[in-house]
Amino acid sequence: MKSRADELSVPGLDADSLLRALVAVSADGLAVLDWHGRFAVVNAAAVEVLGLPADDLIGHPAPFPLDDADLAGLRDCRRRAAWLTPDGRRRDLEYRLVPLAGGAYAVWFSDVTDVLRQQERLTAITRAASSVADAGSLRATLDAVANEIVMTTNIAAVQILAIDDPRDELRVLGMAGFGDAADFIERLSACRRLGAHVRFMDAIQNREPVVVLNRKPSILVDPRWAPLHAIMDHPDWDSFVSMPVMVRGRAIGTINAYYVPGEDPGPSSLAFLEAMADHAAIAIDIAAHLARTRSQAQSDERRRLARDLHDSVVQQLFSMRMQAEALRSQVDSADPDPARMRGRAHELAELSQSALADLRGLVFELHPLELAERGLVDAVRAHAASLEARGALAIDVQAPADLEFDLAIEIQEDLYRIVQEALHNVVKHARAHAVNVRVALVDGALTIDVTDDGCGLDPGAERAPRTTLGLVSMRERAERWGGQLFAGPHPAGGWTVQVTMPGAARPAPRTEEATNR
Repeated sequence: MKSRADELSVPGLDADSLLRALVAVSADGLAVLDWHGRFAVVNAAAVEVLGLPADDLIGHPAPFPLDDADLAGLRDCRRRAAWLTPDGRRRDLEYRLVPLAGGAYAVWFSDVTDVLRQQERLTAITRAASSVADAGSLRATLDAVANEIVMTTNIAAVQILAIDDPRDELRVLGMAGFGDAADFIERLSACRRLGAHVRFMDAIQNREPVVVLNRKPSILVDPRWAPLHAIMDHPDWDSFVSMPVMVRGRAIGTINAYYVPGEDPGPSSLAFLEAMADHAAIAIDIAAHLARTRSQAQSDERRRLARDLHDSVVQQLFSMRMQAEALRSQVDSADPDPARMRGRAHELAELSQSALADLRGLVFELHPLELAERGLVDAVRAHAASLEARGALAIDVQAPADLEFDLAIEIQEDLYRIVQEALHNVVKHARAHAVNVRVALVDGALTIDVTDDGCGLDPGAERAPRTTLGLVSMRERAERWGGQLFAGPHPAGGWTVQVTMPGAARPAPRTEEATNR
């Protein structure tokens, strides 16, 4: 006995015409709609896609609108419609309509939900990768990753947590969907003291995802989770997934995803979370690397300043002491020589003046920012003057008189350190007589060039004279703010270091009209 899904008859339309129409639109789900837009005939694939038995579908309103002015033009036009399955899940259907005689319509459709979701997830991964590359703050980066997860999937809330040691407290590095949860860690600690089983610690310890269906009801009835009931009850969620965040085989944290009711964390969703966990791991690892680099750079700067202090100020103070002893001996002698005493006093004054200049230069290197008051260009000029006063080389700092830019003081400090390191390399390696430092604003980016007339590449060296830890430090200082650094031989001879920092243009002042809108 045939079911109504197998019948190929519609009033006013012969079976052959209907069959030809169905073949013409060829695809997975095939159906005929009556002139009211209700299912009249469905095939087996349509039943599977829509999730209802054939007998329940016949006479059921279809999700495909028939109120277009020119349905004949839809023959080659694919559109999308939404369908709610019996369990309340939304499915995205791609469909195509063909008008039939007698006011009926043939429709082909397929379920593209997973394809669309995968595309959205790939887009989210790309955006997250961009955030990892560009953001200067780890918390801002991982907040962005958490928000991408919430916006892209049927996930109500997300936490990105890190832990350095199982005995230590967790740290929240990113969060979305929870509203005000500033004291989450404190409340979680209270739950752990009450004996609550924290499943995401299992994910960290075992380095494997943890999936718990219907987790929310069990938490809200468990008194051991009472300190967190208010926070955990706020998002509309049901199931839970904890995905470990791995760095070189070690679990350093977890992404906790709280799924909306009716959304099961299937394989594709877990794969997406794993990809986002990889991006979180990259962000955390980069932040740790930058912290180590900054610490190493600070240590190197301290050692260099100590060396400079010993080589200049300490040596000069020793000479001053010797001159002072000699001058005292002249004063205490039975027959003092006024000319020799004036000479000693003159040498002593020159030494003290030179030592004072060097000491001021070193103090300025320790505290260049003064930048907030003097500005980056004047700070560079002051450092250049300090080097010239030591007789190192001639330095010409050029910048437009009306140069204005808008960069955070931390970025300006790193730019100053880059110039400082570049000039230090010139003094140490280049055997140069003169250096030009040019500061300019080009297409909204601040550009600084340090070019010397020195030896450029040393033919007897295995590598370029400036490819040292200092060059690595300069490049990392630029890249941590999204800038770029080039270092290499200048076409006219010598060596050039160029750093470009985007986003330096000052916003245009708001007009009165814009202010009053």
